[in-house]
Amino acid sequence: MKSRRTKALEIPQRVKYAVWERDEARCILCGSQHAAPEAHFVPRSAGGLGIEENIVTLCRSCHDAYDQSTFRKPLGKRIETYLCGKYPEWDKSKLYYRKENE
Repeated sequence: MKSRRTKALEIPQRVKYAVWERDEARCILCGSQHAAPEAHFVPRSAGGLGIEENIVTLCRSCHDAYDQSTFRKPLGKRIETYLCGKYPEWDKSKLYYRKENE
């Protein structure tokens, strides 16, 4: 049985589909069509939710660079700018899992 937190951080298929459509079926950083809507802006390890406002489409190379390199900060800024353009009320603080009643 999965915990509430685990479920909240997973990316549901409906979210993947919506993000894929929003991102025009390509990596938002390099434009590659060999991409997938599976990248969390706020990482799962930090409690990043599996919601449209926190998920972007990246190719494997850009996803790896964002997750595991010294380019995380500049790539993160580009992703944040992109998401702000898609969601005028976008707020990074709303992308984290929070336990009720804490």
